[in-house]
Amino acid sequence: MADKNKYSKKKHYKKYSKEKTEKSFSDTSAEKSKVEAIRLNKYLANAGICSRRDADELIKEGLVKVNGKVVTELGLKISKNDTVKYKNKKVHFEKSVYILLNKPKGVLTTVSDDRGRKTVLDFFRNKITERIYPVGRLDRDSTGILLLTNDGDLTKKLTHPKYNKKKIYHVFLNKDLEKKDAEKLVEGINLEDGFMKFDTLAFPDPKSKKDIGIEIHSGRNRIIRRMFAELGYDVLKLDRVYFAGLTKKDLKRGKWRFLTQLEISNLKRGIYE
Repeated sequence: MADKNKYSKKKHYKKYSKEKTEKSFSDTSAEKSKVEAIRLNKYLANAGICSRRDADELIKEGLVKVNGKVVTELGLKISKNDTVKYKNKKVHFEKSVYILLNKPKGVLTTVSDDRGRKTVLDFFRNKITERIYPVGRLDRDSTGILLLTNDGDLTKKLTHPKYNKKKIYHVFLNKDLEKKDAEKLVEGINLEDGFMKFDTLAFPDPKSKKDIGIEIHSGRNRIIRRMFAELGYDVLKLDRVYFAGLTKKDLKRGKWRFLTQLEISNLKRGIYE
């Protein structure tokens, strides 16, 4: 009898009404939209237009449109489905991409060249769809590591004079560097655009005074070549081997790779010199 009562008990199942089900889907959709919302300045930065701070200025100047209307409200949130235009050109939202290239000699560090010369972006034709650009510069005859990205905030952080990052170069001269000149380069010399000095100078090969390692933070144009030229030396080869915590280890000349998540995190957090 006890067993009969046990199995005769009605099982109670949770019932869902049509209204409750519809509400549930509605809530889920709302939550999804909330998660996908992104600030307009971040949208512009992720598209590689500029940094978020600079994007705020563009917005205030009325240079940005959302769905055909000029917006000047800072902090405005939009979705990826909205149409954003900057100077009447559509802005495409992209995932952030971070690439390290070991640049060979004879390649321009620019996004395009009206004379048809090879640029660093030619290495990525038909290989990635994101709109990337080089962070900083290496002159045409220089080689070594170069960071490319579409992250406007990081680019500003790595290139702004306020945040100059350590760079290490391997330099090959046309003649032996004299001791007095090595001291001048570390103590500092005056150039046409101001005073400049190397952080450190060393000779990787004790037997050669033409083979030199340079550590510097400045990002001035052709600064290393100009400093040696000021003292009567020609730079035959200039190779960047370190930039903001990144090295060219295991990366052959003319090859590239995506940064690891740890490298990206270190760059964003400033865990480098």
